[in-house]
Amino acid sequence: MENFFIRANRVFTPLRKYAFIYTLLVAFAGLWFPRLGLTVLLVILSLVTLSFFKGRYWCGNFCAHGSLFDSALFRWSRNIKIFEFFRSPIFAWLFLAYFSYNIGSGLVRVSALWGTPMFYDRLGFIFVRSYLMVTIIGGTLALITSPRTWCNFCPMGMMQKGSYWLGKTLGVAKKTDQKITVANQDLCHSCGKCARVCPMQLTPYVDFSENNQIDDNNCIRCSTCVENCPAGVLTLSTEAEAQEIYEKTSVEGYEERKHIVTTISAIKELNTDVKEFTFSFKIPEIVNYEPGQFALVRIQQNLKMYRAFSISSYNKNSQSLSVTVKRVPNGYGSDILFDTFKVGDVAHLEGPMGHELIVDKTQKKVLLVAGGIGITPFVSIAEDLIKDPGKVEEFTLIYGVNKEEEFIYRDLFEKFEQMSAKFTFVPVVAFDDQWRGEKGFVTDVLNQMNLNDSKLYMCGPKPMTDATLRSLEKSDYQRENIYYESA
Repeated sequence: MENFFIRANRVFTPLRKYAFIYTLLVAFAGLWFPRLGLTVLLVILSLVTLSFFKGRYWCGNFCAHGSLFDSALFRWSRNIKIFEFFRSPIFAWLFLAYFSYNIGSGLVRVSALWGTPMFYDRLGFIFVRSYLMVTIIGGTLALITSPRTWCNFCPMGMMQKGSYWLGKTLGVAKKTDQKITVANQDLCHSCGKCARVCPMQLTPYVDFSENNQIDDNNCIRCSTCVENCPAGVLTLSTEAEAQEIYEKTSVEGYEERKHIVTTISAIKELNTDVKEFTFSFKIPEIVNYEPGQFALVRIQQNLKMYRAFSISSYNKNSQSLSVTVKRVPNGYGSDILFDTFKVGDVAHLEGPMGHELIVDKTQKKVLLVAGGIGITPFVSIAEDLIKDPGKVEEFTLIYGVNKEEEFIYRDLFEKFEQMSAKFTFVPVVAFDDQWRGEKGFVTDVLNQMNLNDSKLYMCGPKPMTDATLRSLEKSDYQRENIYYESA
C-alpha cells in the first residue's frame, strides 16, 4: 500500500507530546536509580482501572510509550503496514505469557529479599528492565514498520482488554466507554482517511456497527481519526451520546444517495495536472442531481475506498456527470485516477450528495468564491443561474489562483459573462508579475466589494476558506449568509 498511511499529527495535548520523558527516565535513569521502576506499579494500577470503564483509552491518551512512538519516533518511522504476525491474537497471548513469566519469576526471586535494604531496589529494577525492553523492542519496531506496532501485542494492552471485558460484562462500561462514533453513516464519504491515519491501522469507516460506533477492542480512543475526518462527522462519544448525535444530525442533501454503476465515457485534459472525467450512468440509467452537489468515485475495490469530487457538469439529461480532478503530488487517490482510469472502464459512484453549495435562488445577490480546483462546482452553478436565475438579479464569481496557467474553465466563464448581463466574472492571480488583471487573493477583492444583501458560496483549499472566513468576520458579514466546502 504505497502512500497509503499518512503522517498525520497524533499529538493533541502536552501530555501526549512529552509523556515519553517518563519512559526514558525509568528505562535509562532507572539503571542507576532502580527505585524509579516502582512508579510503574502506579501506572499499571491506573491503566487497569481506567480500562474497566473506557477500554484502551489509556493507550491513546496517557501512555508514555505511546508518546515515545507517536511524538518522538514518528518522524523517522517508515510508517508502513504492520506485519500481520505482530497483529496476531495468538502472538499477543504468547507474548503476554512470556512477559508474565519473566515478571513473575523476577518477583519470586526478589521476594526472598523481603525485609532487606536491597528489596525495593531489586523490585524496582524488574520494572526498569521491562521498560528498557519495551523501549528498545518497541522503538525498533516503530522505526522499521509503524510507530504503534508494539501496541498490537503489548502486555499492558492485553491487560486493559481483559479489564475492559469485565467492565462490559458487568454493564459498567456501557455508560462510561467512549467510542469512535459517526454522526450518521449516510454522511460518511468512505474516503478511508480514518484508516490511513489510524495509529493501530484499523478501518473505522467500514466497521461501524448499527449504533454508528466502532466496537474494535484494539481502538485506543486517540481521536486521530476524529481530528482528520474530511467530512467532520466523527466524535469520541458514549453510546447514549451517539444516539443523541444521530437524532440531531440532519441528512439534508444526502436523501437521494445511491450506488451508481457507470462507464467512463470521456477523459479530458484541462491542464498539465487537471483532468475532467465523464461517467455515463448504466445502473440506474437516470440520476438527477443539482448544481453544487458532489459525488463519490470508487478508487479501489479491495478495502473499498472513494474520493469525493464536486460535480462539474450541468444536469442536462440526468444520464451522466463529470468531475474534475487535480493530481496531487504523491496523492493516493489522484494517482489511481490518473494512472488507471481509462475510457470504457466500468466505474462505481455514490451520490448525489451535499447541500452547502446549492444556491438559494430567492436571494437577489449571490457571490461565488473559488480557489484553485475549488472552481469545479461553480461550472454547473453558473450555467444553472444563467439559464434559470429565479429571483437572482446579479451574481459574481471570484476565482483565485497562484499563477495564470492554473486557471481552468476560464474561457467558459468568460463566455458565460457574455451570455448574461447578470453575471460578473473576476479572475484574480496571487503570484504572477505578467498577469494584468486583478492581483492578490480573493480576500483582497472581497474587501473592495459591497457585500450587503448577498449570500456567499465558497469552495477552495482550506487555507483559502479559513482566510476568507476570518476576513469576513472582521467585516461583520453575517455568518449565516456563508456556505462553503473545502476542496
